[in-house]
Amino acid sequence: MSDPRPTLHDAVIVGAGPAGLAAALMLGRTHRDVVVLDSGAYRNDPTDAMHNVLGFDGAAPAEFRAAAHRTLAAYETVELRRTTAREVAPLDPADPAGGFVVRTDAGDVAAHRLLLATGVRDELPATPGLDALFGTVAAHCPYCHGHEFSGTPVAILGAGPHSPRVAGLVERIASRVVVLADGADVDAQVRAALDARGVAVRPERVLRLEPLTLPGGHPGARAVLDGGEAEELGGVMVAPALHQSAPFAEQLGLDLRDSGCVAVDAMARTSLPGVLAAGDLAHTADFPMPVSSVTAAMATGQLAAASIDSDLLGLAR
Repeated sequence: MSDPRPTLHDAVIVGAGPAGLAAALMLGRTHRDVVVLDSGAYRNDPTDAMHNVLGFDGAAPAEFRAAAHRTLAAYETVELRRTTAREVAPLDPADPAGGFVVRTDAGDVAAHRLLLATGVRDELPATPGLDALFGTVAAHCPYCHGHEFSGTPVAILGAGPHSPRVAGLVERIASRVVVLADGADVDAQVRAALDARGVAVRPERVLRLEPLTLPGGHPGARAVLDGGEAEELGGVMVAPALHQSAPFAEQLGLDLRDSGCVAVDAMARTSLPGVLAAGDLAHTADFPMPVSSVTAAMATGQLAAASIDSDLLGLAR
């Protein structure tokens, strides 16, 4: 890193989704000098509408971000930079809490504290046609998208250990629930749990998913099965594999949980002093999985901001 040490902001936030924006607002309201780095790529890009967010239920994600940007513009100490971060590192490897530098396409940004809010990337099953449907007809969260499938047949793609729980979540919404095992063996306990709910299991391999318009104009999908009758569906629930969207946890050597997400405590602190993580890239020990929702991400962003502010109070300035 260059010497002498660059001027340090109070905090740099990498990622401008709900978590990063909420953290910026919290810090801006205490007049902290904050830079938010916005790459312009977001996990919810595939969807045309966000749900389960008071005041924005059914709104486009871009509408939410535009409102957040207008809000932040009122705070002079918050700066939003539209650039992509490439690398993060401590200013002094011997003193990780002494500040951090983020290398971006528009130059370096240095700060006393670093908040990672870059989110995760969804790796979908390799079913042909699924990519084009994900975010509308296909979704991963019944709370965020299940209501839009009301009164239609809903499939669960894959008969994994969580499929009975997902079936329970959508059975009040769907006209019928079916599990597409996609040619895989179904565990006996999973089968028993699905049978107890009256959920049919189709064992055939799923050859492809095709867009379909159901009666009444409802968007849907046709699951074409190998050697079996196709299923016409109003919704498809999937379980993507999660991956860090950015390499920064690895660059900093942060501890991860089995989910692949950054291990944080209740106040969003990571294993490296001075580095916080918020949003769906972060995972506390109190939850069995990272919480993937806009409102939860905003809450963790506020917690991270409170931690940063508290931490900075102890610095000699």
